[in-house]
Amino acid sequence: MNLMITGQHIEVTPALRAYVEDKLGRVVRHFDQIIDAAVILGVEKPSEKDKRQRAEVNVRMKGNVVHVEHYDVDLYAAIDGLVDKLDRQVVRHKEKIQSHQREPIKRVSAES
Repeated sequence: MNLMITGQHIEVTPALRAYVEDKLGRVVRHFDQIIDAAVILGVEKPSEKDKRQRAEVNVRMKGNVVHVEHYDVDLYAAIDGLVDKLDRQVVRHKEKIQSHQREPIKRVSAES
């Protein structure tokens, strides 16, 4: 999986980069057909003082693109919320793929 981490109005430190890579490892454990992920970390305008930190991700998978974003007071909490949302969507996509692959072939009766 290719991982690109960028920061808007913040500097992406090695500790922050390692934290994001560690958290996205959980998503890769559930679904290994992820092609690449682009993570954007940023700070919003000071008008919303409660939830200023923003984390968003675009994940390209085989057959789908998932976009998730999460806002929180702390950047690490925003990353945690982002990974939770992303994990739910990836697992739902995986279940959808698996349920369609296992559908039985519908047979046409000879009488009709």
